[in-house]
Amino acid sequence: MDGVPRVPEQRRPGSSTNAAEPPAALRFSVLGPVRAWRGEEQLPTGSPQQRALLAALLLREGRTATAGELIDALWGEEPPSQALAAVRTYASRLRKVLDPGVLVSESGGYAVRGLAEGALDLAVAQELAAEAEKARNAGDLCHARKVLGRALALWDGEALAGVPGSYAEAQRVRLEEWRLQLLESRLDMDLEQGCHAEAVSELTALTAAHPLRERLRELLMLALYRSGRQAEALAVYADTRRLLADELGVDPRPGLSELQQRILQADPALAEPSAPAPEPTAAPVRPAQLPATVPDFTGRSAFVSELSEVLASAEGRVMAVSALAGIGGVGKTTLAVHVAHQARAAFPDGQLYVDLQGAGPRAAEPETVLGSFLRALGTADSAIPDSLEERSALYRSILDGRRVLVLLDNAKDAAQVRPLLPGTEGCAALVTSRVRMVDLAGAHLVDLDVMSPEEALSLFTKIVGEERVGSEREAALDVVAACGFLPLAIRIAASRLAARRTWTVSVLAAKLADERRRLDELQAGDLAVKATFELGYGALEPAQARAFRLLGLADGPDISLAAAAAVLDLPVDETEDLLESLVDTSLLESAAPGRYRYHDLVRLYARACAERDEWPPSERDAAMSRLLDFYLATAAGVYAIERPGDRLVDHREATEYPGLTFEDRHQARDWLYAEAICLLACVRQCAAPHHLRRAVDLLWTAIDLTESGANSKEYEATGTAMRAAASAAGDQQAEARALVTLANGHHISGRFELADQEAADALRLAEMADDPLPTCWASNMLGVIALYQSRHEDGETHLSRAIESFRSCGDRPGEASALCNLSRIHLAMGQTASAVTLAEQGTGMYDDMGITLKGANGRYALGLALTQSGQLSQAADRLEEALEVFRDSRQRLWEGMTLFRLAEVDLAARRPAQAAANAELALTVLRGIGGEWRRGNVLTVLGRALSDIGQTGRAQVCWREALDIFDALGVPEAEQVRALLHPLALA
Repeated sequence: MDGVPRVPEQRRPGSSTNAAEPPAALRFSVLGPVRAWRGEEQLPTGSPQQRALLAALLLREGRTATAGELIDALWGEEPPSQALAAVRTYASRLRKVLDPGVLVSESGGYAVRGLAEGALDLAVAQELAAEAEKARNAGDLCHARKVLGRALALWDGEALAGVPGSYAEAQRVRLEEWRLQLLESRLDMDLEQGCHAEAVSELTALTAAHPLRERLRELLMLALYRSGRQAEALAVYADTRRLLADELGVDPRPGLSELQQRILQADPALAEPSAPAPEPTAAPVRPAQLPATVPDFTGRSAFVSELSEVLASAEGRVMAVSALAGIGGVGKTTLAVHVAHQARAAFPDGQLYVDLQGAGPRAAEPETVLGSFLRALGTADSAIPDSLEERSALYRSILDGRRVLVLLDNAKDAAQVRPLLPGTEGCAALVTSRVRMVDLAGAHLVDLDVMSPEEALSLFTKIVGEERVGSEREAALDVVAACGFLPLAIRIAASRLAARRTWTVSVLAAKLADERRRLDELQAGDLAVKATFELGYGALEPAQARAFRLLGLADGPDISLAAAAAVLDLPVDETEDLLESLVDTSLLESAAPGRYRYHDLVRLYARACAERDEWPPSERDAAMSRLLDFYLATAAGVYAIERPGDRLVDHREATEYPGLTFEDRHQARDWLYAEAICLLACVRQCAAPHHLRRAVDLLWTAIDLTESGANSKEYEATGTAMRAAASAAGDQQAEARALVTLANGHHISGRFELADQEAADALRLAEMADDPLPTCWASNMLGVIALYQSRHEDGETHLSRAIESFRSCGDRPGEASALCNLSRIHLAMGQTASAVTLAEQGTGMYDDMGITLKGANGRYALGLALTQSGQLSQAADRLEEALEVFRDSRQRLWEGMTLFRLAEVDLAARRPAQAAANAELALTVLRGIGGEWRRGNVLTVLGRALSDIGQTGRAQVCWREALDIFDALGVPEAEQVRALLHPLALA
């Protein structure tokens, strides 16, 4: 026996069975129509879709296919509404036909398991091909030809014939390509054994069927020449050259051109098959295997310089190795090939290239690659050893003393690369991979990121044309931004536009604007962004794949390690290991220590995978629920540290997943501002009715973000969205609380009428929902807004009610806030003594409770009352104390307003220069926040200070700007400013 499986050795599936074979063994065929047998009996495999399901499972080679993967395999991008039910029906029918336990259900999918050796014709063909390769490497061409012939005989027409679907079509293309490679290998051995005359007719038919396959034409030329038909061999080359020029605009590959020259020169070595060489290696050969560089290579100048410098240092070094890592489609291969071509002159002994297929399901074996490299370097087949170690040693020996550049493209990992490195002085290697090869000793590591916006636009313009892009530059910027500045995506988008003369750039931008369709739009010919990501995703371990899917669900620019642990429901250490492993695959980026992010297109792909593969869908909802719990529990802790005794902490929605705890208010506040954008994104994302109340409470507990300046607009937008969601859901409690946050944000930005209406609506809804917290705070807010609108009696009524409500709830911080606000109402009504008393009461309550931040608001109110009562020194002291806290707490609004109040104190104390300095500083701090009304007040005081120091011109400019603001707002302050301008205008 020669070791070949007995079943396929004598027959194809469906022919007579060997007597020794178990009579009821199942056998399957995919190298032709999809069929199944039990012994001699051919089994019914059902409809074309049912056969497609069986084929998809057989091609998984025992691995589980999820329901989502099977739906995609059967129907592609447009599955029927009952696709999952149909898959289950097909599986049930097949299970009845096949042996028990063969088609199994697990992990929400299906698998074919327990098949006997040799039961699938594809698996047998793979075993035979491997045996043939081994025999050929050992010099036994006769046995290699025989075994390869048996492998090719297993094909029964077109593979997967009659099976519908894009998946089946892709597999047909793959299997046909493999069949042709095996056929070329067998024909090559035919010629090596002198069977050139017999090969001519077969090669003639094959080149007619596959006219662009240059290897077949090369073999035909050689067969014709050895058969004494030199003119016909040269005619094949001429025909090939014309065909390639007409069809593709390229020249024949170097090997074909070299064969033509050898035929013209009547090279004696071509006349007969090669005899075994007496020495391990033949004369040195100079390989030139680099792929062509792209003509529109763009940008990357810093990377080109960096890599070129490393390659230039190869002379005098044991070995120069650069490893480029990055996400699929970022342009690693394009950059490496471009740099390699630029460096060719530094490597006069040749350049080797191989695609290691590391992102695919079957990465190239190092021993196979070494066999190819050794042949390219002039080693006879009979001299190539069998083992990996021996091949690697021979490879390094051949390269000793030579200067060769090796480009190892698309590597799986460092283990695959190590045997392929030259290891000798003067040689260099460029490696590209989606994995960061931190374990490749001595390598110069390069992380390739997406293009800059300028580089991206330049690449897009080169492909589309300056004329089309020049008139729609903004739309072109939208296109490259939608592509995430990923070179592959830009190339695909630009190629689609270039091929459609009726499209404008704006049409393409509109198509890419829809995130749900963006990945589907980014495909052209055999290029597809989704397919590139699919290769990386398919190589992940189950735990990695789950993490990749679930983390993509969360909005926000990035995610912290602690938040990711909540999404995955895993310990932090285990989460960090998972996320770092995803960073190593380039599917995830490390934004900063402890923070991670997706490329925009990768996030869209991760979400698509979650929709397809995360079963049941409730798992996705549970992940987002844990994230919401984490943010709410942590933000509530921050709120409690800043406001001990505030009843919101007790009256918020309950959470199941815990949050972080902090040692002090500084640490807590740092967390809040670091997570602001992600936290607000989570609020907006959790607007569904079953998450709504927790999301609104999260917004309220993060209320300090409204006064930071940096997050005010995002906070207001989020409040608007949550109010709309609560209204749509008919949830009065959630809507009332959302309105409180929204009214607070609008009053801070100076939109008082809007804030007043929202606070009134909040009060009405809170009373209807019998929710005491928004009732208290809405009344407090109505009083504050009435103060700003000079409705002092209304303000006093609202604030008196707020004080009673807070007392009824036992909310002492709220009561203190209302007392301080009432102090300002009394101050505006001329009741200075009571204003001081109320502010002192509120501030004392804050101090008794140890509330630092809100205590600063109390000191602010007390400082105003003391100023008006003439106690300027004490007023300045209280305001300085408040200012220090506001600065420390990053409360830009109140920092700016406190500086403004200090300027008022300075004016009253006849320190106009100091007043002007504080007012100008206030304008700087308040830039972008606080609203125009507050800005107008600060400008008015600044003008008075400038006037007092003799700078009347600048004072008039300030007052005119303030007047324009107040006139636009229609507020009474306008008349006060006119009075200031009037004598100057007369002068």
